[in-house]
Amino acid sequence: MKGMNKMAILRNPWGQMTVMAAATALLGGCVTVTAPDKPIVINLNINIKQEVVYRLDGKAKEVIDENAEIF
Repeated sequence: MKGMNKMAILRNPWGQMTVMAAATALLGGCVTVTAPDKPIVINLNINIKQEVVYRLDGKAKEVIDENAEIF
């Protein structure tokens, strides 16, 4: 690298990536994450509707009608 000047390094794609990696490492710094003072509130409005459709054959319906007290 004695014969290369600084501009020749920046013209080389590998030189550009090296300079960018070094700049990122130097400027990256430390990241701190802190918890918020207030709790996070999530308001959800959920409406669940369920429909059950059933069909009985004639014999089963008669049995249920005859024994309504057990159902």
